[in-house]
Amino acid sequence: MQARSERSRRRLVRAAAEMFDAHGYADATLGRIAQAAGMTKGALYFHFGSKDGLADAVQEQGHELLRRQVRALDAAGTPPVQGLIDLTHRLARGLREDPVVRAGFRITVECAGRRPPVADLHAAWVREAARLLERAREAGRLRDGVGDDGPRALLAAVVCGISGAWGAGLSTAELASRVAALWATLLPALVPPGEQERYRTQAPSGARGRRGAGAGADGGAGGGAGTREARSAA
Repeated sequence: MQARSERSRRRLVRAAAEMFDAHGYADATLGRIAQAAGMTKGALYFHFGSKDGLADAVQEQGHELLRRQVRALDAAGTPPVQGLIDLTHRLARGLREDPVVRAGFRITVECAGRRPPVADLHAAWVREAARLLERAREAGRLRDGVGDDGPRALLAAVVCGISGAWGAGLSTAELASRVAALWATLLPALVPPGEQERYRTQAPSGARGRRGAGAGADGGAGGGAGTREARSAA
């Protein structure tokens, strides 16, 4: 019974994410969400007392997706600068392919100022990126003289830019190419001279989509050599 209830809850959260993504918070009514989930409105109210509760559940699922990405990077021993690059690529793919991520960003914008405040998925991505940046600093992988404010502001702009580029309707491959070009420009300003080549700016294999076949199993742009360099930077 409990497993069935949890499945129903997941269906509702998924349907809510799709409705918020497609129609926005204001126009995604509980009736439409219940219908999209193949459930009655009464069944919806059994799990969620309000649309705000559903919005929070969608945001929490978006946070969990982010936490999984971060845990995967940590488990793989990915150097922090490479992890930062890969995290932004995974955000780009999530915005292109996952309605939960898109809905989370849209809810953040449309519910700004709500009391109690809605969970801020955009801010969560910026915080994780800042954490990786600080780890890179502690490991001595940033240029001398690189302060805190500039890179943090830059990361916030990168996250905003990725979400804006997705809104332009780019394909997964096109968006990955834009993010790679962005990092090719940013890396010289962040890492010490001569260390830019340590890092792969292309999307890892898991964040390229189907057309990413042909990359190394670990996502290196040119196979093993680029990946060995990235790992040696840890």
